[in-house]
Amino acid sequence: MKRFWNIAAPALQDDGSYAVLLDGRPMRLPGEAAFAVPGRVLAEAVAAEWQAAGGARDGEFSAEDIPLTRLAATGVARIAPDPGPTVEGLAGYAETDLLCYRASVSRLALRQAAAWQPLLDWAERSFGAPLVVTEGVMPVPQPGASLAALRQALSCLSPLALAALGLAVPVLGSLVLGLALAHGRLDAEGAFALSTLDEMDQEAVWGADAEALAARARRRADVALAGRLLALLEQG
Repeated sequence: MKRFWNIAAPALQDDGSYAVLLDGRPMRLPGEAAFAVPGRVLAEAVAAEWQAAGGARDGEFSAEDIPLTRLAATGVARIAPDPGPTVEGLAGYAETDLLCYRASVSRLALRQAAAWQPLLDWAERSFGAPLVVTEGVMPVPQPGASLAALRQALSCLSPLALAALGLAVPVLGSLVLGLALAHGRLDAEGAFALSTLDEMDQEAVWGADAEALAARARRRADVALAGRLLALLEQG
């Protein structure tokens, strides 16, 4: 695609939200609705993406140049009109949360307990959602009240925060890690490191290959993008 603007800038709207203007014209979503976000800091970051994309008028740019815009637009256009399906989809990860599945007694099991149990304890304190821990990979039923409490915690998040978790939680394999990221308990790199504990343990024994390293880098980038959106939302 060719760049068709010179200046991208945020603009305060009458309702208190912020649009992004391209040469003074509001940037629009695919359905023609104007793009607007709740905070100036996020709007500035989105505008910065567009200011950099393509370099200058008539320069070439692609969707890969505007990842923050794409993620924020998901929240604005797809989730905000009806957050329910996103909440339900994310809540399902609590039923098989990564942090609940441990190795049998071993060095890895000790590392998992030390790294993961404090997050499960945090979820219990913060949301009233104790989760059952097991050994191995066979699914273990989780308390219905805990699943409901985690669903409620998701329903309290903004559409843009849900968009961020919609990207991060499938990568992390853990709703608890996603909520810890959303609530500032962990940063993106910390959440990703905890999610790859098993993977890194296997790599230490068997080594890594280029394909696995490239795939992990892509997953890390997705979590970093989700974390960036959440941090920008927090800044207002």
